[in-house]
Amino acid sequence: MSLPTMRPRPGNLRSVAEQIERATGLRVQILGGSLVMSPTPRGKHAGTILELREQLQPLLPAELKPYEVSSILMPADPDDYSTPDLVVLPKSWSDDDEWLADPGDVELAIEVISKSEKSKQISDKQGWYATAGVRTLLVVDPRYGRWTLFTHPKDGEYHGSLDGVYGDAVPLPEPFGFSLDTSSLPTYR
Repeated sequence: MSLPTMRPRPGNLRSVAEQIERATGLRVQILGGSLVMSPTPRGKHAGTILELREQLQPLLPAELKPYEVSSILMPADPDDYSTPDLVVLPKSWSDDDEWLADPGDVELAIEVISKSEKSKQISDKQGWYATAGVRTLLVVDPRYGRWTLFTHPKDGEYHGSLDGVYGDAVPLPEPFGFSLDTSSLPTYR
């Protein structure tokens, strides 16, 4: 599959990202001014997202809900956004006409690492979420059966982190007050 030649101008990246999504079906994000493309989740990646969503759904406070395919805006840059695998937002997000969530409304973003993701891509995403001010980020890595919970974003970095392996519970901070079970999460071969 070939893409049409595109020469994005400043302020035009979102339009280019939308064209790529329509032409290829790939998921496109704009992180730090760079187009990042990935295939839609399938198999174990999608299964991990589903498992986490099913755990979250009944335990969340009534005013919060987990959403897939919802993007988060980078404040002060309308061309910069990220689409986590799963995001916990106010229930009212279901009635919102906007397609980019304010990072201040995000209680938890979850990124499930793909088989082919590189360390730099993972680090760039983590930095993006911290810079945007997303309070809590959970990175789940089925390649190695590990997870990291990041909290306390400040000055483009998370100042709190907790690492674990599958089988260790992920203790979510307030407003959650419960832990996620990782013992049944799949790992890639």
